[in-house]
Amino acid sequence: MNVFYEEEGIFKVGTILADNTTSLQVEAPHGKRAKIKAASVLLRFDAPSPSELMDIAQKMAEDLDPNFLWECCESEAEFASDALATDYFGHIASSEEAAAVLIRLHSAPMYFYKKGRGRYKAAPSKALEAALASQERKRLQAEQQARYVQLLGAFALPEEFRPSLFNLLYRPDKNTVEWKALDAVCTSAKLSVPGLLEKCGAIPSTHDYHVNRFLLEHFPEGTDFGALDARGELHDAVDLPLADVTAFSIDDATTTEIDDAFSVTPLTLGSFRIGIHIAVPTLGIAPGSLLDVAAAQRLSTVYLPGSKITMLPEVVIHHYTLGEERLCPAVSMYIDVADDFTVIATTSRIERVKVAANLRHDVLEERFNEHTLATGSLDHPFGKALLALWKFACKMEAVRGKTNDSNNEKIDYSFHVEDDRITISERRRGSPIDKVVSELMIYVNTEWGKQLADSGIAGIYRSQGGGKVRMGTSPAPHQGLGVSQYAWISSPMRRYVDFINQRQLVALLRKETPPYTRDSDSLRISMRDFEAAYEVYGDFQRRMERYWCLRWLLQENINTTGAQVIKENLVKLDHLPLVARITSLPELSPETAVEVEISQIDLLELTFHAKFLRKLDA
Repeated sequence: MNVFYEEEGIFKVGTILADNTTSLQVEAPHGKRAKIKAASVLLRFDAPSPSELMDIAQKMAEDLDPNFLWECCESEAEFASDALATDYFGHIASSEEAAAVLIRLHSAPMYFYKKGRGRYKAAPSKALEAALASQERKRLQAEQQARYVQLLGAFALPEEFRPSLFNLLYRPDKNTVEWKALDAVCTSAKLSVPGLLEKCGAIPSTHDYHVNRFLLEHFPEGTDFGALDARGELHDAVDLPLADVTAFSIDDATTTEIDDAFSVTPLTLGSFRIGIHIAVPTLGIAPGSLLDVAAAQRLSTVYLPGSKITMLPEVVIHHYTLGEERLCPAVSMYIDVADDFTVIATTSRIERVKVAANLRHDVLEERFNEHTLATGSLDHPFGKALLALWKFACKMEAVRGKTNDSNNEKIDYSFHVEDDRITISERRRGSPIDKVVSELMIYVNTEWGKQLADSGIAGIYRSQGGGKVRMGTSPAPHQGLGVSQYAWISSPMRRYVDFINQRQLVALLRKETPPYTRDSDSLRISMRDFEAAYEVYGDFQRRMERYWCLRWLLQENINTTGAQVIKENLVKLDHLPLVARITSLPELSPETAVEVEISQIDLLELTFHAKFLRKLDA
């Protein structure tokens, strides 16, 4: 006796060796023996042989039309497979016929729902219609996906991909046919999705690829200010007193948000009054106003080579920037210094300041540098003022105990993009221009931070201890700067923390109630959000600087270049803020000059390969 039985959803046949009522010992056609439950048996038969029955039943099942079988069933009632086989064949079904019907029922779950051993129920017509439609969709999608894979494998972009390229690059739906095709080809070709799409010509600008990814995550509604009309919140400043000084600013050539300017007024007996004048947009932007909300969302200007995303609308920047030949509202700190540049007294007030000139680094540095300072005379319209500021800056640096600051030996890099070409220039940090600006900013931020603290007015401070910089609402020493407290206040058009602190300072000077208290939720939320945004924006700026460094290497066709060992297998390329890890680098001491080979520059992944060539003479 033979049996046709079901085991774990699979039909099998075998010859009975022992029948123990509830279980059977059977031998499969290939000789393997097994113990099965009697309840698993669907058919018992003497002939043909088990293997013949299975072959015949499977061939017969292929010829059975599941749709016709379904039409033969009562839609509401369960039925036994052997009963359906009898109805279908018009006679009591043979073992082969009964097995064929079972196989066909089991292989058509859309048509027949299994209800028990050998028992089924026909699917409702609507459910069957939906299942068949779904099956057809899947078939068409599989054909479509196969076509996509073929095209992508040949680095040709399917036309259907063009409307969804943005989503495929930045926020893919991994259930779509397009993504599945992309993923399959990327896996076989060992490429990233951006890498494959670039080979298909779908990424015309690697620069825009990186920028758009950042914008999608952090500026999903775009970089403009929409329908925000900022003109109604601009303060005309006509009610402010006019300062009796002539001020000038010192900035990079591309700076439009000019936050600070300086003035020097001679006093008696060789003393001076140094003025530090800071743009004051807080005069016209009330807490909670639409413009304030917009600035609080951005929190900082985002900088990248060749472009920037401003914290405030251009109309606001133009109104409050300390532009040349303009009367500008400013909050000013006046520092009276003796002939040895010791500070005698400081006063602060809100006023209008005449800005006579916006001096730019690239032009000013030709006349204001270490060489011209050594002569003691600066050939410049503001030469005397610059010389006085230089001496004051040196004095303040000494007061902070930072005269041998190692930062003075570091290099800053400027990126200038024009007509899609990059120019990268080096400037030694700690130049006279840098020292003047940085020392005056350190002084004004330190002093105004002290005034807020002494007056019991809340502010956001930056502190440093143990090499870690922190932000908090309580003043604390900044060891890196060598000051007792430090509050960012000098860049209110570029950083929202400065904007908040300036609001508090303006309230102090006007003897008004400050907008924020130390326990204010909005103060702590803004501080927390600013820290997160500032880190993200800084990472993006560094990423885009790396991009333009790689672009410069390609632009200048640089294959070999000098580098300097930092430590172990880490080197810094000459003339670029670009660091590489070289596995082939021999053991060399830091600052050793080497020559390296550059290859495999990838502007999408922002990677390149550097190979050690030789050690250079010092």
